[in-house]
Amino acid sequence: MRFRVVAGALALAVAVVLSGCSGDPLAEKYGAGAGTGSGSLGGAFSEFAPDERGEPVVFEGTTDTGMTVSNEDFVGDVLVVNFWYAECAPCRAEAPDLRDLSQKYDGKGASFLGINVYDQADNARAFARTFDIRYPSIMDADSGQTRLAFVGHAPPSAVPTTLVLDKEGRVAARFLGQIMAASSLDTIIRELVAEEL
Repeated sequence: MRFRVVAGALALAVAVVLSGCSGDPLAEKYGAGAGTGSGSLGGAFSEFAPDERGEPVVFEGTTDTGMTVSNEDFVGDVLVVNFWYAECAPCRAEAPDLRDLSQKYDGKGASFLGINVYDQADNARAFARTFDIRYPSIMDADSGQTRLAFVGHAPPSAVPTTLVLDKEGRVAARFLGQIMAASSLDTIIRELVAEEL
């Protein structure tokens, strides 16, 4: 049994590395069906009514550029939080959609934040350059402290995971795995920006 678990984990790791959008070989292989066993759980979505959202998430971390960011930096904004790492094929596949939506809502009531769960800052910055990602990413590989703030909302093994926090900082929606339709995230953001609490 232990051999099967180890072999399965190894196969999963190989699938993730070899698998994920146009112009990115890893993303293209993932999108073509290679590595579909990567465990991205694409399409798993939950939305929470205001009375089901619980308490605001309190977090703090250091970005790939050395800045400290916390939940207090986003008070009054809808916040899209994406858990990712550079060699994650579904992370690469969804990166252009996250980039486009972050630019669409820039200065319009919604902010974006990445939480990198595996890489060091150099890799995260290279990813940001490759995909023209302009929003910050907290580097959480060493401490895991930022992920701990989201316990109960973002399973640590489900990468990517994207959480959408309402204007009060409460989790209003969760995408486990790759966001399969950018329009779904767009709708959630738009509704939360318009929401009066």
